[in-house]
Amino acid sequence: MQAEHEDYDRFDRAILTTLAAEGRVSITELARRIGLSKSPTQARLRRLEELGVIRGYRAILDPIRLGLDHVAFVEVRMFDTRESSLAEFNDAVAAIPEIEQVHLIAGNFDYLLKVRTADMRDYRRVLAEKISTLPHVSTTSTYVAMQAVKEDGIAQPPGGA
Repeated sequence: MQAEHEDYDRFDRAILTTLAAEGRVSITELARRIGLSKSPTQARLRRLEELGVIRGYRAILDPIRLGLDHVAFVEVRMFDTRESSLAEFNDAVAAIPEIEQVHLIAGNFDYLLKVRTADMRDYRRVLAEKISTLPHVSTTSTYVAMQAVKEDGIAQPPGGA
């Protein structure tokens, strides 16, 4: 069951903000931080999970320490933008592990991809062998990132913490 939009009170927002920054916090510590006892905190957490607001928990890996410090953003223009073509592209692009993010864009191009590789040579291989061969791709333009200024992936809940 997934809600389109819910109103969240200060306790829900505090739970979301805390877990977004520190997903391994214990339920006891979470309850202490937000100012509720353990049982109501657990109930709220379970509700937020059931609503799909909290989609899961995972480790955040450091791509630099893994040797993946080359980031490129790729504009993709499609020669066919019918729904069936977009769906075919979406399915194919999801299977490429070097592509971290894919966004359908309203603008002068159709998709924006965030691609992470070890270096320019590796990126050129991914572009030639994987991205350029995706279904319905007409052209691509690449922009190489020089530095990540903010890249924490933490969204803040509506209304602040």
